[in-house]
Amino acid sequence: MARSAPDRAPAQVRETTGLTQEEAARRLADTGPNEVTASRPVRLHKRILAQLTDPLIMVLLGAVVLTLAIGDHPDAIVIGLVVLVNTTVGVAQEIRADNAVAALSALTAPHARVRRDGAVVDLPAAVVVPGDVLLVGEGDIVAADAELAEASAVLVDESMLTGESVPVDKDPGATLSAGTVVVRGRGVAVVTETGASSALGRIAALLDERREPTPLQRRLAALGRVLAGVTLALCVLVFALGLMRGLPLGTMAVTAISLAVAAVPESLPAVVTLALALGARRMVTRHALVRRLPAVETLGSVSVLATDKTGTLTEGRMVVHHVWTPQVSAVLSGVGYEPVGEALVDGRPAASDELESLRELLTVTALCNDATLRPADSKASDARWTALGDPMEAALLTAAAKTGCPDAAELAMTRPRIGEAPFDSLRRRMTTLHETGGDRVLVCLKGAPEAVLDPAVLLDPPDALAAARQEAASLAARGYRVLAVASGARNDTPIPITAAESGLALLGLVALSDPPKPHAAATLAACRAAGITPVLITGDHPATARAVASHVALLGNGGEMEGHVVTGADVAAGRVADLTSVRVFARTDPQQKLDIVEAWRARGAVTAMTGDGVNDGPALHRADIGVAMGARGTEVARQAADLVLTDDELATVVAAVDEGRRVYDNIRRFLVYGMAGGAAEILVMIIGPLLGLPLPLRAGQILWINLLTHGLTGVAMGAEPASPGAMRRPPRPPDQHILGGGAWQRLLVLAAVVTAASLSAGLTARTLDLAWQSVLFLALLAAQLGVVLGLRSRLFTRKNPFLPLSVFASGLLAAAALYVPFLSTVLETEPLGWAGAGIAVACAPAGFLAARLVRTAFRGARPAGGSWAPELP
Repeated sequence: MARSAPDRAPAQVRETTGLTQEEAARRLADTGPNEVTASRPVRLHKRILAQLTDPLIMVLLGAVVLTLAIGDHPDAIVIGLVVLVNTTVGVAQEIRADNAVAALSALTAPHARVRRDGAVVDLPAAVVVPGDVLLVGEGDIVAADAELAEASAVLVDESMLTGESVPVDKDPGATLSAGTVVVRGRGVAVVTETGASSALGRIAALLDERREPTPLQRRLAALGRVLAGVTLALCVLVFALGLMRGLPLGTMAVTAISLAVAAVPESLPAVVTLALALGARRMVTRHALVRRLPAVETLGSVSVLATDKTGTLTEGRMVVHHVWTPQVSAVLSGVGYEPVGEALVDGRPAASDELESLRELLTVTALCNDATLRPADSKASDARWTALGDPMEAALLTAAAKTGCPDAAELAMTRPRIGEAPFDSLRRRMTTLHETGGDRVLVCLKGAPEAVLDPAVLLDPPDALAAARQEAASLAARGYRVLAVASGARNDTPIPITAAESGLALLGLVALSDPPKPHAAATLAACRAAGITPVLITGDHPATARAVASHVALLGNGGEMEGHVVTGADVAAGRVADLTSVRVFARTDPQQKLDIVEAWRARGAVTAMTGDGVNDGPALHRADIGVAMGARGTEVARQAADLVLTDDELATVVAAVDEGRRVYDNIRRFLVYGMAGGAAEILVMIIGPLLGLPLPLRAGQILWINLLTHGLTGVAMGAEPASPGAMRRPPRPPDQHILGGGAWQRLLVLAAVVTAASLSAGLTARTLDLAWQSVLFLALLAAQLGVVLGLRSRLFTRKNPFLPLSVFASGLLAAAALYVPFLSTVLETEPLGWAGAGIAVACAPAGFLAARLVRTAFRGARPAGGSWAPELP
């Protein structure tokens, strides 16, 4: 789409103030939202056609044709009704699941920092328009195509567009493409193209977004094929036995086909999809956004939780607590980012000469800084100061304000930045250059003590450096994050800028406190109770990592390495034979995080990895479940993750695991219930004739039972609450069969009990000269409804009223099949008196008691190979 002349104005015209809100709104109306072409919604007729082409539904349609051909109109009506209901439910479930996933995708949409009306604002990327001044930094995903107006060491990963794995340097005037990732540096750019006109949009228009089935759905589909084969073989047997007894060919053909469809829970894939989608929606209420639906089922089997430190185990709102200079050591009061507090020396306010030393150091940290402080919203009662950018740098700005240093606006005017070498994981320091008003250039540097307290960087004498190293180690051992600060002056601008990182003078140390969250220790204890092994992987100093790990009881004593802190250098040097024996890693780089995750996966563990930075992206992508922080995480982390925590709380991961186990347990419970009922129906049709019941059930009756059990109650089972002991048992093995852990034993027992109770009721009714087929029909349905209530993990819970209501509704519809003339005619049933109804309804307690007993009878069952089997839901 062609842009107007004002949209193409030079970058320098707008880079200081950006667009006005009015102009941005006008352009948004002209160009549309900054979104790639959305995938076309599936049309209703295609959804219906997909349901009707399901193999089992096609078998039913064939049965309709057959019954109409032989003049059996009642059965044709019933079978047609089953097809209609199944298709309607399947389409409705698909639409509901799609809407749930679409809502979650909207909640995890990326954001962008732009300049509007002279102020930096954080906006959804969808409202970025051509001409916007875009601010990009390390970890940002570029929101739209843009032309760089300012660039400081900008390095961009364009692999998602070009396939080239090596990042590309970008200088002023270069083009940034939408969807690429800034892996280093910072820049200011003017947006040129958005939405479908961007590079990302042009590629997205060529994509074929076909939805892949989840692993669980694939396992269930394989199970369904096996069941279909076995069921069809048995139905052929029923068909043959009926012909041998002289029953009409058409009647037995329809009966066998109906039995095949009723025996296999053909709605299971749709029920699974709905259960996963509803689980994802429930996770939203618990502050967890699921970006990929398969993650819901995987969460239930997580066995290792690899967590970072800052903001996950700790508050993530760093505060400068100690400032040390060669002249004075001070403690700063105050909490959060609010610039309220004072410097205390030996418990008293710092004197003016002491303050001068502190101000010199903290002014340098304010200059060598890319963060921004935002005042509290006066309209909100619980508002507090917030930060845009690195929390550590924001804390430095707060400390500078507490000691009376010039604010950011004044520093930008008096000492404007003219160059910088951004922090990276190799140099572990950041350097900025500033004009001083004269001919000299001010050099400001901050970084890790190991990278700064080096004779190659500082001119200070060895004893001064030794004292600083000792103080840094002491502070780090107490759990502080320590930065060393230095400065110097140059006659001209060094080229490259890193050449300025020598011959500097040490100003001192800054110790930042990021205390553990109050509930961190309890959260990790809950992980252990659930059989999940917590592992801390951080880039911080080993002493800092040890202090935090000790506070939250993460350092174990169960193995030789569990009580040790292992560094990235130890991992790189191969000094750790088994990475899975370590619980705390420090000073790790992205590759080492990846190695740790891979080591656990190679051992067969299902890993969940938390992270918030660019360097966490590879590990988040490689882990079975990548967990990103929603509030403070980078776009790289959020887009690489499967789960986004909107509250940045580790406890939310535990809640998500609980929800994952709930979903999986409910699917297994439905599978046991549905397959037990189907097996009972087949057994009744096989054994009944041997006991003198010529045609135990008619085709319409079988399908009516299937409709009430698999339809109403089956769907309601997906909303059952989590089992009381769900988070006090180890996770299920990832390779365990869907019917493992005792589920298949329960299935067989329940099928046998339902079969025996139903046939007993039918034989008793025949002996009493009652309408035995109607009694058998009602008994089979009642027994299955008793089973579904007995399988509940919390028998009298009020958290899922839909299940007892669905059972009640199914009971009413069963009665309607006997006493409503139209249904009675169609289903070929007869009204029952008190005796017949009582015999049939008595089967419900039998099914209920059997379900309650088998819940505990097979809890010790183990799959082949002796591996651990989960407690039965």
